Amino acid sequence: MKPKVIGIGDNGQEGLLPQYAKWVCESDVLVGGERQLQFFPDYMGRTIVIKGGLSELAAKLKAEAEQGRSVVVLASGDPLFYGIGGYLSSKLDVEVYPSPSSVQVAFARMGQSWQDAYITSVHGRSIIGLAQRIDGKPKVALLTDETNHPGAIARYLLSFGMTEYRAFVAENLDGEGERTGWYDLTELAEQQFSPLNVLILSAAGGKGPGTRDAIGIEDDRFIQRKPDKGLITKKEIRVLSLAQLQLQEDSVVWDIGTCTGSVAIEAAKIARYGQVYAIEKNEADLQNCIDNMHRFRTDITAVQGRAPQGLEAFPDPDAVFIGGSGGEMKELLHACCTRLKPGGRIVLNAATIENLYEANKAFAEEGFATSITLAQIARSKPILDLTRFEGLNPIYIITAKHKEPGGAEEREANAGE
Repeated sequence: MKPKVIGIGDNGQEGLLPQYAKWVCESDVLVGGERQLQFFPDYMGRTIVIKGGLSELAAKLKAEAEQGRSVVVLASGDPLFYGIGGYLSSKLDVEVYPSPSSVQVAFARMGQSWQDAYITSVHGRSIIGLAQRIDGKPKVALLTDETNHPGAIARYLLSFGMTEYRAFVAENLDGEGERTGWYDLTELAEQQFSPLNVLILSAAGGKGPGTRDAIGIEDDRFIQRKPDKGLITKKEIRVLSLAQLQLQEDSVVWDIGTCTGSVAIEAAKIARYGQVYAIEKNEADLQNCIDNMHRFRTDITAVQGRAPQGLEAFPDPDAVFIGGSGGEMKELLHACCTRLKPGGRIVLNAATIENLYEANKAFAEEGFATSITLAQIARSKPILDLTRFEGLNPIYIITAKHKEPGGAEEREANAGE
């Protein structure tokens, strides 16, 4: 007999379809959180409170079903919408019967359509990266928790200058203490709400910011170290390097020697559902990176350190950008090559032939194949009523990746034997 996973709202039995209520009453085992189980004080069967690991719960439910007992699992709203139903259906053969989700009810209270909304959750999850995920989206629904509550989210958005949003908060939906209301972000930042809430962000006029930054942000828009400007990966080199990294929307990216953070920021705009980690040895440059991060609405993890020390705290990357090294090239590349995920890429910018030689040799020793682009860029510059070109420093863009079995490198090596 398949366990049934039934969605239930905060109005308890009152909101259940008669058939759902019948299945609950006739079941041998009723499973749910303490709040859901309290809706059935007269239940005659055995109850199991959901606490702790779900793998243990799945094993219990499987054993109950194999012994011929009818099992009903109660879950909030739509069990397959950020709920327990998704996990159980991946482990067991279950039947799922949804009720309206909290987001669906919240939009109903708000009186607006929601097929065009971006829906995400910070319930039990890190808020890091939310800024770039929602930037430019006119309508956003967020599932919250006691840490990432509406007030904390409002303060977070204000730190990134996302003042185009107004907020609709729906608390205790379908429950006795239901409350809904509109707030601007500064007002929201000071309010207290029930832990059971849905937060909806709506951009003024139904639109996000008028313009969003395309790839290739102009250099002078970044905060840079003064008076010695120039410690930035120039726009043209940045664009070429990002192309070589071949980032996906969910890529995990390292930016080593981030300085102003220009590469990390543009990477975060591409990998907006991934994670970007930056490390910089200079404290003043790191602060510039953090300030630029907020200026361009990208939430990256930026730390002070001298790589390869500090990289052990980062998750394994899909892509690594190295804008410079502090003289420990061999050790740094060993750490990056060892941690790089299969199919990933490392892109290193070198300004000297000595660094080019050292990097190429180190990659070869790690068993990585490299391709090198020499980028010689000149920008137009007016002189009186004429135009001339002024060259930027030539840069070697070194792209390294795992050698493929049977690839060109291996065939060339075999041909020489």
